Amino acid sequence: MNEQPPGLTFPCEFPVKAMGPDDGQLPGVVWNIVTRHAPETPDRAIRTNSSRRGRFLSVTITITAHSREQLEAIYAELNAHKGVLATL
Repeated sequence: MNEQPPGLTFPCEFPVKAMGPDDGQLPGVVWNIVTRHAPETPDRAIRTNSSRRGRFLSVTITITAHSREQLEAIYAELNAHKGVLATL
């Protein structure tokens, strides 16, 4: 009777994505927040993509997620940061 609810099965690879202005600071901000909660994340796990006009940047960091609570903590901190406009 210890069934997990449908959805993610932990641990799993999970892409954390944040978007904000392309001011040169966003990758570092997102990296610091994500790796505070997932410190084993390798440097190669980060990807960035500029918007067509170069005003905005998306930062994706693929982590090994260990729990829903871990993901919720990451997203709560990202959403609270003034430099992050949106998360996925």
